[in-house]
Amino acid sequence: MSMILFASVVRVRDGLPLSASTDFYQAPELLACRRRLKTVASRLAQHPGRGSAESRDFSIYFSSAGGVACLAICSLQCPAAMAFCFLETLWWEFTASYDNTRIGLASRPYAFLEFDSVIQTTKWHFNTLSSPQLRGSLEKIQEELQFQPPAVLTLDDTETANGTLANGHTPIYSEPAPRFRMEPVTALGILSLVLNIMCAALNLIRGVHLAEHSLQITPEEIGNILAFLIPFTACIFQCYLYLFYSPARTAKVALIFLSICLGNVYLHGLRNAWQILFHIGVAFLSSHQILSRQPQETRADCGV
Repeated sequence: MSMILFASVVRVRDGLPLSASTDFYQAPELLACRRRLKTVASRLAQHPGRGSAESRDFSIYFSSAGGVACLAICSLQCPAAMAFCFLETLWWEFTASYDNTRIGLASRPYAFLEFDSVIQTTKWHFNTLSSPQLRGSLEKIQEELQFQPPAVLTLDDTETANGTLANGHTPIYSEPAPRFRMEPVTALGILSLVLNIMCAALNLIRGVHLAEHSLQITPEEIGNILAFLIPFTACIFQCYLYLFYSPARTAKVALIFLSICLGNVYLHGLRNAWQILFHIGVAFLSSHQILSRQPQETRADCGV
């Protein structure tokens, strides 16, 4: 009998599922436990690195580090050390296969579903190997669990698939049900990011150089330094607005674009007209890309 029944890899900050087992079990109890696992995954940022939750029929284990978490549904007979050893192995395999930038930019559920082949291999490895073959790894994990016990979460057994309690009332959550993610990054958007980072670096270098080599700090010198550093900050914020959702984006984009324009106009004399036009052009391109990349509303209960 298999002890590890289902596994999933998620992004900690928002619970976005990145990959999961694609073997389907029709047992209603396991399907219900998978729905509870998604609830646990959506709240991983509130919990420590290791934890477990037990239902009537199965146990849920999770282990997270570096913004990536692995979760598993196991039989009640599965030792905790074996489950955490499996999750740690899965975490190392996933983080070795995909870099943090690609994970952070993932915008759709199960963007790395091809990793399922590794999950299946790892599951088979742990479900079929005998205890002596795993003894070394299990003893190490067991010592870690004794030194730092995992958190134990409680699952509400009255929760149903639709999020409605058995008494007929819908639970009230402190956060909105839909979560917003941005549309996929485009090639033009990546170009705007690269140019924006280059402009930010130029502004920072010139501003720091001017501050270090000023013989005397006059109001004019302070104005020039700020005219370099403010656009530097604005360029960095433009990159953030393009990559991540933020409310009132239009107002923020307009304010940032205006600050970059005014800063570069103020620097007329320290920069020629072509340099000023280049910085303003990059700011305009970035502003256009930010406003063109719309948020898309996705639900937390997406299935594999």
